[in-house]
Formats: sequence, C-alpha cells, structure tokens
Amino acid sequence: MSDFPTIQAADVPEGGRLLDVRENDEYAAGHAPDAVHIPVDEMPVRFEELDPDEDYYVICRTGGRAVKIAGWLTAQGYSAVFVTDGMGGWLEAGRPLRSSTDEEPTVK
Repeated sequence: MSDFPTIQAADVPEGGRLLDVRENDEYAAGHAPDAVHIPVDEMPVRFEELDPDEDYYVICRTGGRAVKIAGWLTAQGYSAVFVTDGMGGWLEAGRPLRSSTDEEPTVK
C-alpha cells in the first residue's frame, strides 16, 4: 500500500496543481495547461521549486515514473497524489491538452 493518495485523471479537481514528470519532448508534444513540468531526472535538484504547502497531482504517460516521484516527494514532506492512469487517461477523459510545438497536441 502506498503512503500517498491516488486518483484517476478524470477526477483531478479543476484547478488542481498538476506536476508533469515526463521528458521535455513528451511534455512539448502535449501537456495539461498550467502543469508544472519537472522531468524525473531533474527532480532531485529542482523539487524545492515546489510549494510544500500545495497538493501536487503527479502525472507521467502511464504511471511508472509518477508513482516513484509521488513516493519520493511524500518522503521529502510534500503532498503528492499519484494520477494512476497518466496522460493517456487525461486525454481519454477529454481534459484540456496543449502542445508547445506547431503540431496538434498528443500524448507520447
């Protein structure tokens, strides 16, 4: 059992602070508007950019990276909620998606 809550992408509350831990190219291809983007490999040196008093909904493509980061952040004293179905679930739920490129947004 995890030491942090879990949620499906469709249930992330409106205005919930999404923390996207995918790689730069994945994020650029398609991401939630207003998501905080810190790739997994950068988390150990950038996590202090996060507000320890805020709840973060941690998301990646399918969940493997996000569950690790949610656990790690919880161990650092942050409030993390693991988004179990990832950006694929975000897309399937019809949640907003933006691209940082000239292409249509997609999840990769």
